[in-house]
This record gives sequence, C-alpha cells and structure tokens, in this order.
Amino acid sequence: MNYQLSEEERMLRKTAADFANRSLAAVAEESNREGIFQDQIYRELGELGFMGMTVPEEYGGVDFGNFCLALAIEEISRVCASTAVAISVHNSLVNWAIMKFGSSQMKENYLPRLASGELLGAYALTEPGAGSDVSAISTSAVLEGDTYKLNGTKNFISTGDKAGVIIVFARTDSEDRKGGLSAFVVEPDSPGFSIGKKEDKMGLSASTTVELVFEDCEIPAANILGSEGQGMSIALGGLEGGRIGIAAQSLGIAQAAMDEAVKYGRERQQFGRRILDFQGNQFKIAEMATRLEAARLLVYQAARLRDRGEPCARESSMAKLYASEAANYLAYQALQIHGGVGYTSEFLIERLYRDARVLEIYEGASEIQKIVIFREVMKEYDRIMPD
Repeated sequence: MNYQLSEEERMLRKTAADFANRSLAAVAEESNREGIFQDQIYRELGELGFMGMTVPEEYGGVDFGNFCLALAIEEISRVCASTAVAISVHNSLVNWAIMKFGSSQMKENYLPRLASGELLGAYALTEPGAGSDVSAISTSAVLEGDTYKLNGTKNFISTGDKAGVIIVFARTDSEDRKGGLSAFVVEPDSPGFSIGKKEDKMGLSASTTVELVFEDCEIPAANILGSEGQGMSIALGGLEGGRIGIAAQSLGIAQAAMDEAVKYGRERQQFGRRILDFQGNQFKIAEMATRLEAARLLVYQAARLRDRGEPCARESSMAKLYASEAANYLAYQALQIHGGVGYTSEFLIERLYRDARVLEIYEGASEIQKIVIFREVMKEYDRIMPD
C-alpha cells in the first residue's frame, strides 16, 4: 500500500532505506553484538538531514516534519533499532523542546549543531523514584544569582554519555508536584555533572543507556526552557511526539521480523515440504501481516495529525500501544517459525526478539498508554454523552 505518500515522502523513505541497507547494515551486527556505539553513523545521518528532520531550514534542518521522521525511523529500525532510538530521542524530544520553548539565542546556539549531527541530544526525565509518575521527580534546581544549581540523579538515559545537549527536568518548587517542574538545557562539561552507571541491557546493545549525576551542577539561568513551572507541559508535549517515534521504531522491528519469518519459512524444509506450506505457519504469517498493517496505519495517522498541529494525545498513545505490542507479537511468532535456531545469535530474529521487548516499556509503558487513551476517550463521551 502506498499510504498516499507524496513524491518527497517516497524519496525520503528510499534515502533512509538505502542508508540503512548500505552504511548501517555494514556495522549493525558487530555493533549490537559487541555493544559498540558508532559515532560516525550519526555524522552520516546528519549529512543526510536525518538529525534535523523537524528543525526549520533557518537553523540548518530540513523541516520535513513528524511523518517523514516516522518513515525514516521505520526504515532505520528495520536494520538497527539501537540507531533508531537515538534518532527518535534526538528529533522528537530534544530538537522539538528547544525549537518550541528555547530562546532565540538557545536556538541559534544548539539547533544548527544538533541538525548537522555535530551534537547528539539526550532527554533526562526518568529517575530511580520517578518513572511513569513524572510528578515524583526529585532532582532539584535552585536559582542562585544568574545560575541554577541542579542536584539529583537520572537513570535509564539513552545516549546520555554521548550527548552534547541534554534536556534535564528538575524541581524548582518543592511544594507543587505537578506545577513545580522546569526543564533545562545542560551541556556535559557543566561543573558538577558526571556520568554514573552504564546499564548492561537485554537488547538495543548498540545504544548506550546510563545514569546521570548532578552535584551542585551549575547551569546558566538563560538555559531554562520556557519559564519556571513549564516542565510538566514540556515533558508531556515532547512525549506525545516521542511515542510516535517509538511506535515507528516498533514498525521497523516488526517488518524485519516479518521478513525474516518469510525468508526462513521458504528455505526450511520438514517432512519433505517447506515449512511455509504448512497451514499453521500460513496462519501465523496472515496474523502477523494484519497486525503490522494495522499498526502502520495508526502510526502514520498520529504522525500526520501532529504535523497538522492537531491534538493527538489519544492517537499517539494508541499508535505506541498497538505498534509496540504488535512488534513483540511478530518477533515472537517469527522466532517460533525459526524454531530452535531462532534462539541462537546466528539468526537476526534473536536480536529482534530482544530489541522488541523494551518497546512496551520506555516512552511510557503500555499501561500508561491505556490510561491516556481511556482519559481521551472519556473526554469525547463527556462531550457527546454527558452524565
């Protein structure tokens, strides 16, 4: 299905696919097996415009929007999901936050370097005691003269040790759980900033995940995004786009699992027949294809809505919920079709199976998506069917 793509969108998708099949495929297996972060890949992505997808041309971006970003993430995830998550965080969360809430000076200082791939962005929201409950953030920021001092710890931060720009959420009002959060742009050479524990993860091994430590970390007051107290709205607004990015990542993993299942099913023979000739496996492929198609439609719809500036909290959560669960389903069924060999690292499906698991957890667990969807659905019912 062509999904009514414009010529520009088709070219963008082809460029992403060509890059993934050429440059990324050449290093993906080793990178994920050895846990190697390939810095040059992000420089190449910057040269192709993929690190500034939603950044206006005046700041060095290509201004293609969220739909094109989703297309690119999908194609790149098909080959290396580790690379795709960094692209999603960089564009959907970091570039978006600076573009929407940063001062003119901040935009001029950071966006061109982010768009070119010179700097990589990270998003520091999660803490040991604050995961799904953003209002439980305890990292503090106290203004002293023209400098904020940050104290606290963030964990599970993707590419936090590789980033040149980190969006950090901290509490500027200890009394107001929801309205007392603020967001800051932090550079890694800031006094009082350090990298803590590096996580040894189940999947996404070519993407680093680390702890960030702030000990009287000094941040210029000019580096606050928006104003004090806007942190919660910035976080939720960013996650709306971030969820579309992770949903697109889910599509790429799911498509790769589908491709591997069909490829192996055509080659493997049992009882004198290709295993794809058995009806049980045919039913698996049919169900996999249906879930993949449904997920893709949800993701593309959410991305289109966000590009039009329309509310899409419900749609982005539906896309993230369904696509992440579909990716896990497809990876499971594809491994089942492979049988015992699929459980070995000799076959790609083993990595896809591991990479897929986190999709239902980060950028808002499936349970959180269901809460958001329920609330949005009830808003509509309250409008058309009041108590």
